[in-house]
Amino acid sequence: MSSIIHGLVALARRAGVVAVLAASTVSVSAETLADALVSAYRNSNLLDQNRAVLRAADEDAALAIAALRPVVGWVVDSGYAKTRLGEGVSTSLGLTTQMTLFDFGRSKFAIDIARETVLATREALVGVEQQVLLAAIQAYFDVKSASENVALSQNSVRVIGEALKAAQDRFDVGEVTRTDVSQAEARQAAARAQLVAATGSMAVARESYKAATGHYPGPLAGAPRPPVLPKSLDEAQGIAQRNHPAIRQAQRLATVGELRISAAVAERNPSLGLQGQVAVDDTGKDTSALGLQVSGPIYAGGKLAAGQRKAIAGRDAARAALLQTSVNVSQAVGNAWANIAVARAQITAVDQQITAARAAYNGVKEEATLGARTTLDVLDAEQALLDAESSRVAAVNTLQVANYSLLAAMGLLTVEHLNLGIPTYDPAAYYNAVRHAPSHSAQGKKLDRVLRAIGKD
Repeated sequence: MSSIIHGLVALARRAGVVAVLAASTVSVSAETLADALVSAYRNSNLLDQNRAVLRAADEDAALAIAALRPVVGWVVDSGYAKTRLGEGVSTSLGLTTQMTLFDFGRSKFAIDIARETVLATREALVGVEQQVLLAAIQAYFDVKSASENVALSQNSVRVIGEALKAAQDRFDVGEVTRTDVSQAEARQAAARAQLVAATGSMAVARESYKAATGHYPGPLAGAPRPPVLPKSLDEAQGIAQRNHPAIRQAQRLATVGELRISAAVAERNPSLGLQGQVAVDDTGKDTSALGLQVSGPIYAGGKLAAGQRKAIAGRDAARAALLQTSVNVSQAVGNAWANIAVARAQITAVDQQITAARAAYNGVKEEATLGARTTLDVLDAEQALLDAESSRVAAVNTLQVANYSLLAAMGLLTVEHLNLGIPTYDPAAYYNAVRHAPSHSAQGKKLDRVLRAIGKD
């Protein structure tokens, strides 16, 4: 029995050596975490969606600027008239123009609101970028841990299979009973079921990886060096309050709330406009006209007051949202910090558990050779060791993800901060091309170039 057990141990060790050699062979072409993040950034439909949302906000700024420019159009009038002098149909053809000359700040506030909304939307895009990268990180380490669990389960099936063979051999010579063989068979069935479950988890992890990066994982490289993190929770929370895109977005929206109040007040002011028409009727008579028009509200049925009250309520809501966002960000940083501490403690404890479980397993095997332990005792010890090793895989996975979750909670999980070394989307390029509301001009040609560069022409 002792020779059989030692043979099993040697077999397991050889399998481990082969696995290490295989891993070192594929490490040259293995996909790294940086590769996965680059793929996620380049293939994310969610990023494409929110970039389009940002471009729409850029166009709102262009629309606000365009409202100050003259509007030129054509008009054809035709009508029937009957008077005491006669009746007939008259027709005229002309060009019309109208332009707001002065509106006491309404247009200026509209432009400022649009620009602040653009800046808020840019911060929202950074937040989406963090979500995309964190999802890829989670998927990467889930695949790695699932792969390690499959390997552990496969090794367990092999070891228990050899234990079953040994039990059967001992039963054949009368050293053990049928009960020992049945216990080994039951444990082998359980190990196979665990392997099936681990394989299923691996399949799920692969699908999550494809959803996050745009492709199924191949061989994955080892975990990179953990990112540099702050030395204290207070430092991490301070960085988060200064850098997190959700806070910056909420600050911009609070500013928008203030501007909306000013815009609502300005709605009570008059406006000065220019109106003109160049036209001729069907008799060739020139009916051109040009004039100034001053207009302003006298009574609007409570609409203006309601609009101002609504703007005040919106401002208050934006301020409260800013305060709550700050609280949420601090909480997220605290949670990530605690998760890191817990995962590190778990790894330390599980390492001790593995050491003890391995010593117990080796001891029980030796005692079994002397008849002091049963086959079930050996199988129980082997299962305890497997559970401890699986726990360590989970704890390491939790720590890796928690490290990057802390970066995300601080607002630093971006392509730029991670130094991935790839071209990134420039949120200002489209805005700079449309901020003067171009149509067909040099600016319009520049806009065409920007559209081609981002593949949206």
